[in-house]
Amino acid sequence: MQPAVASLFRYPVKSMMGEELNSTYVTGRGLYGDRAFALVDGATGKIASAKNPRKWPSLFAFRAVYATPVQPDRQLGAVRITFPDGTSATSEQPEIDAALSGVLGTAVTLRSVPPALPELEEYWPDMDGLNHRDAVTNEAMPASTFFDCAQVHILTTATLAALQRLHPEGRIEVRRFRPNVVVTMPGRSDFADDEWVGKTLAIGSSVRVRVTGPCPRCVMTTLAQGDLPHDNGILRTAARHNGGHVGVYAEVITGGAVHIGDAVTVA
Repeated sequence: MQPAVASLFRYPVKSMMGEELNSTYVTGRGLYGDRAFALVDGATGKIASAKNPRKWPSLFAFRAVYATPVQPDRQLGAVRITFPDGTSATSEQPEIDAALSGVLGTAVTLRSVPPALPELEEYWPDMDGLNHRDAVTNEAMPASTFFDCAQVHILTTATLAALQRLHPEGRIEVRRFRPNVVVTMPGRSDFADDEWVGKTLAIGSSVRVRVTGPCPRCVMTTLAQGDLPHDNGILRTAARHNGGHVGVYAEVITGGAVHIGDAVTVA
């Protein structure tokens, strides 16, 4: 059975929960509307990120979706943010920064214009196979974006199955890894994504992306989300068996519409 798009995800606000889509449009900047907003720490100017859960322990308790339908030929509209207590507000409300700051316990601003040289803090657990151990580092992001490394993150069901096989006591679910595109690879339970590094993928009839490298994983994969428990074993398994990589990053060559069920092939 040919690989195909199984799921599509967009995260309007960096490090908050996002929205699952039936179809979307890919632009030169990735899925239209993805990581279009972020919270900026008022004290440091750094981007707030769940990569440092010691400082930002509750970001995964927020969810962000677009308040109106996203159209590729229209400017992005307001984002509706649902707070941990179930209340919500939009990015256009004048009190949004105060409301977010009050819940997070530190002054933040919600921005749609990235700094020229954005930076975030990343906590590294004390774990074999990671670049640092029990340390917080400053990590540069691509200039003038709210992305960590690349425009598009792709993950296959084969890699998810491999992690589940190697860590059977864990709950290996897509939401732990925050991909944009999940691709079905029936019958495989290995790190199949790695085979695509350096290659061009055709997604549907028009989208073409070049896979630039593997996706190095961080503490975010271990964090509790809703009913998902905290689980250091997920990151430890990735580090032990695949160099800490889960999924791949890609840059957009040709944009266009993409839908669940679209074929994915090596172009």
